This record gives sequence, C-alpha cells and structure tokens, in this order.
Amino acid sequence: MRPSGSKRHHRLARVPANAVDVSAGASWNADTDFDARLQDAPLNNRRPEVTVCRADTIDVSPTRPEHVLLVIEVVSPGSETTDRTVKAEQDARAGIQFSWPIEQAATGVSLAYIHVLDPATGRYRDGEFVAGVLKVAAPFPVEMDLSLI
Repeated sequence: MRPSGSKRHHRLARVPANAVDVSAGASWNADTDFDARLQDAPLNNRRPEVTVCRADTIDVSPTRPEHVLLVIEVVSPGSETTDRTVKAEQDARAGIQFSWPIEQAATGVSLAYIHVLDPATGRYRDGEFVAGVLKVAAPFPVEMDLSLI
C-alpha cells in the first residue's frame, strides 16, 4: 500500500488526464490510478497517475502494455530518479509508445517531458520538455496549459 499523493500531486494528474481524455476521442480512455501489468514473470505491475488505453479494453483485466498508448507519470519529490528513469525504462521495454513525465518546477510552473518510443532500440528518444502550454500532435492533438496545474 502506498500513501496517497498530495492534493497538488492529484491535480498534476487530473488536469492532463481530462485534457487527454477529451482530445483522444472515443477510441481511447485516459484514466487515473489503476494497475497496468508490464510483465508476468517476474511480475511487474505499475500504477501510473494517468494511463491512456484502448477504449475497447475497458473491461479487460489486467491491463497489458499492448492496451496502453500513453502513460503520464507525476514526478514526486524524493522519487525523481524512479519516476523519471526507472519507470520510463520499464514502460519503454514493455513497448508503451508515449511517456510524459510531469513535474512541478521550483518556479511553480509545471514541466512536461515528451518521450516517444524508438522501436529500433526499444528505448524512449530524448524528447523535448515543455513549460507553459503543452501542444502536441501525436499520438493525437492535445493542448493544455501547464501553468494551470
């Protein structure tokens, strides 16, 4: 059992989840705080703050990497290395195409890192980071103001 995140932590997850859910259309669902099974042996379940899954898998359990298009991880103070590096490596190895770690910067403006899977290497390419308005075209057009978080 892990302790609940702060109110800010939950808001950092809810705002992008809502924006992505609206932008993704009927084929995808952006949901918060549920387990995804990255591998069976050794067992590796993870609970990203936001998981974007195919809508037709809503009743399939466990959620598997082939159901997942995008994960959004809120970087927590004290677990930066795990949130930024370890979880991203696990997600990439599982074949999840997009990963967007979001963190609260010291300036109070949230930052999002945009990672896209390179299928040739099985790793995320070094992506851009965004402060202010996040505007991406892939995996579907999304725009959200990170300063509102």
